[in-house]
Order: sequence, then C-alpha cells, then structure tokens
Amino acid sequence: MIFREATRQDLPAVLALLADEDSVVDPARIVIGEAHERAFGAIEADPRNEMLVLTAAAGPGSGSGEAGEVVLGCLQITYIPGLGQNGQERALVEAVRIRADRRGSGLGAELMRLAAERARERGCGLVQLTSNKRRTAAHRFYERLGFARSHEGFKLPLEP
Repeated sequence: MIFREATRQDLPAVLALLADEDSVVDPARIVIGEAHERAFGAIEADPRNEMLVLTAAAGPGSGSGEAGEVVLGCLQITYIPGLGQNGQERALVEAVRIRADRRGSGLGAELMRLAAERARERGCGLVQLTSNKRRTAAHRFYERLGFARSHEGFKLPLEP
C-alpha cells in the first residue's frame, strides 16, 4: 500500500470513488469537467489542502491512478488555522472513500490513521469531519476509530 498526494492522473479514479460509494465505478467511464479540473488545480496549489490517495499495485482490469497503481481510497484534508485549541491548526477531513469491493479489510482505518498522523506531524490539535446523516455505516466506522459526535453540523446551499 502507498499513501500519497493525488496527482492529476489519479483524478478519474478519485471521482469514480466519489461517484457511487455502493459499487465500483470504472474510472475510464468518468467524465472530467472543467469544474473538476479547476477544483483539483486549486487543491493542488493550496498548501492548506491535500487530496490524498491510498493505492496498491494494479491488477488486470483495475481502474488505475498513477502508472501501475490502483486507487483504493481517498480523502481530502484542509488545514484550518484558528484561535481556539491554543492557536493550533485543525484538520478537516472530507470525501473519505474506500472502493466498495475492498471495504471491511481495514483499509479505511489505515487511511484515517495515516491522515491523523499527517495532521499530527503538521502540528494540528484536532481532526474533525462531517458525514451525511444517511451514511450510518460510516458513522459507526468513525466512532470505532474514536471520533465523537461532539457537534451538530449545519449547511446552507448557496445558489449562483
């Protein structure tokens, strides 16, 4: 397994993971729009944002990222400065996905452990995340990892 920053070549595989969390989507079928390109470029250029992937050697017929690798999981970390927590940054984790056919094998726990380690090395005092209320299995997973339901989240969609 390799845990690394995503490259542009990984974008179809990452979008495939985000497209449907209940089945394996072939990255070759993913249409990458201008908005995806712009968003990935912004993440890549921002030192407070990282799109990270967990990969393994590609087998026949697997959706690959970098040459010879298949993307098995992904997440995005945004490092947020703040005055709370004694001025320590916090790490906001979003877009956590493991390929549907590889869940239950410990990859998600390893991905989250590596992300927390990365945040700790950066000096963060807290890792936080939000999860859609419908994702009850994900909530059980996060609780098993030690995350606590300490806050209620709110979102306000903004129309263009």
